[in-house]
Amino acid sequence: MVALAAQAFAARGWTVLQLDLLGCGDSAGELVDASWSQWVEDVGLGHAFLSARGSGPVVLWTHRAGSLLAADWLKLAGARLPLLLWQPVTNGRQHLSQFLRLKAASEMLSDADAKTALARARVALHAGEVVEVAGYELSPELANGMEASSFELPASGGYAVAMLEVDGSGRTAPPPALAALRARLEAQGATVSLEKVTGPAFWQTQEIELAPELIERSCHVLEVLGR
Repeated sequence: MVALAAQAFAARGWTVLQLDLLGCGDSAGELVDASWSQWVEDVGLGHAFLSARGSGPVVLWTHRAGSLLAADWLKLAGARLPLLLWQPVTNGRQHLSQFLRLKAASEMLSDADAKTALARARVALHAGEVVEVAGYELSPELANGMEASSFELPASGGYAVAMLEVDGSGRTAPPPALAALRARLEAQGATVSLEKVTGPAFWQTQEIELAPELIERSCHVLEVLGR
């Protein structure tokens, strides 16, 4: 989906940089080598790379926990860029919990045992130990940094933020967390749009799933953000 979207954006004249963070995809290292601070730095490296090679407006495009990375980098860099957020995550602690539950799922634990395993994993991470989750080695530097992160933009305001939520249930109301985020950002002076598009949760499925409406709406949103 990310590759298809990048191709669609490029076809409309955008220069697109799709990042492989440290320990991911074709980047150097393994996941166990990654830290949250390094991933935030990777966002800055990507921005510098694009700025040195192109011109025109720059939009930060994220998926899920990428929203947390983008917000942390914006605060660190003092930058003000428009944001296109796919299925944004607002709370790093909750997101880490969802990832750690994969450990219980892979071990086919009962609900009670799963809670115990989750608690033990947190204790181990806080103690500086590496925890294996569904075949991935998760470093404490990455886990603890994610846990401490929340989606907060610099108080200076003036941001343009477009949030797109993918949902196939037919639910019309936005999730409470995203509705609360929109209200908080608008109170800070940001221009915020929150839309629901129909499609599968393609990031959760083992088989390839497509959500063409998400790409179509994203192309329209980029035209607005790039003005």
